[in-house]
Amino acid sequence: MTRYTVIISLVLLSLLFTATAPAQQSDGNADAQLQSRAKLSDVQKAIAKQESNIFDTNKQRSSLEQQLKTDDLAIANVTKAINNIEAELSITQSKIVDLAVEKKQLNLSKERQEQLLAKQLRSAYTTGQHDYLKLLLNQDQSEKIQRTISYYQYINKARIKEIESFQATIAQLLQVSTEHQTQIANLQQLKDEQLQKDNQLRISKAQRSNTLQKLSRQLLSSQQQLNKLKAEEENLNQALNKLAAIIQAEIDLTGLSKLQNKLSWPVKGKTLHRFGTRKQGYLTWKGVLISAPISRQVQTIHNGTVLFSDWLKGYGLLTVIDHGNGYMSLYAHNQTLLKSVGERVETGEPIALIGQSGGLEQPGLYFEIRHRGKALNPKLWCR
Repeated sequence: MTRYTVIISLVLLSLLFTATAPAQQSDGNADAQLQSRAKLSDVQKAIAKQESNIFDTNKQRSSLEQQLKTDDLAIANVTKAINNIEAELSITQSKIVDLAVEKKQLNLSKERQEQLLAKQLRSAYTTGQHDYLKLLLNQDQSEKIQRTISYYQYINKARIKEIESFQATIAQLLQVSTEHQTQIANLQQLKDEQLQKDNQLRISKAQRSNTLQKLSRQLLSSQQQLNKLKAEEENLNQALNKLAAIIQAEIDLTGLSKLQNKLSWPVKGKTLHRFGTRKQGYLTWKGVLISAPISRQVQTIHNGTVLFSDWLKGYGLLTVIDHGNGYMSLYAHNQTLLKSVGERVETGEPIALIGQSGGLEQPGLYFEIRHRGKALNPKLWCR
């Protein structure tokens, strides 16, 4: 029973008792009059109780919706942390592979240098059986003496160069080996952090599921559901109007007017609700709802600037991109947002991850395109 039904019932009952009162007084039936008053008092108490229940229900629902926001933001933070860890893991694993290859090449170089030095040492030992001075004195001609000196100088320089190169290889090998071990330890630390974040994500998702179950038990009438959706849509419109009022368009943002049927969809998936179809009562869908796997990347349809990146009632974690000349694109119900307000984004750049924030029943993306506040059919813009 809605509040309006209760009030109407109260009025009808008051009229009924007012109409019957003169007859009761004319009959002099005081007991009947007392009974009528008692009944009226009971009805009034019942109405007051019903109004109190309605107030308590609305208060409880408001509290649960606030809890849903808290749950969504907790999941977003943990998911973003996991996403960053996965990126670091990929970089670290790549470093480990590169360092392993470099370490292997340095070991091969070290072995070749060891063999060359060993050969030179054997040669030096063999020639060392003869006295260097004797070799010079035994030369009959000065040209041969000069040639012998030059030969020994060349041998010594080559030997010194190889020794220095060998020392550099050893030092580099030690540095690479140390870095390799550091990256392996870093990799393990990242894996431990990822495991911890995965546990946090499970807890946050369980909390969110519990909140949604409590919300689902509070059934809304068709009119209440319509009013709720209308209020959420109006809230979005007000937010977009405020954003439009403070936009300082960038010179190189040219809008979407020349891009009809040329843009890519922000995510691949099945369309659950199409633009213009009935949503609730007289309300229609101002965009499209696309089903997609959770954590899949959401990509911006065109370059622009992030105008909004936060949680909004009814839409969950929401990103709004300004494309210039009054054109905006809107991406709602994300699991986490990858861009902040003011950041520049390029066509096809990941801006969020698919989720079901804001109370969406299954993972997906709600997507809109607007021009000067008016919703446009995305199908006419995305191929």
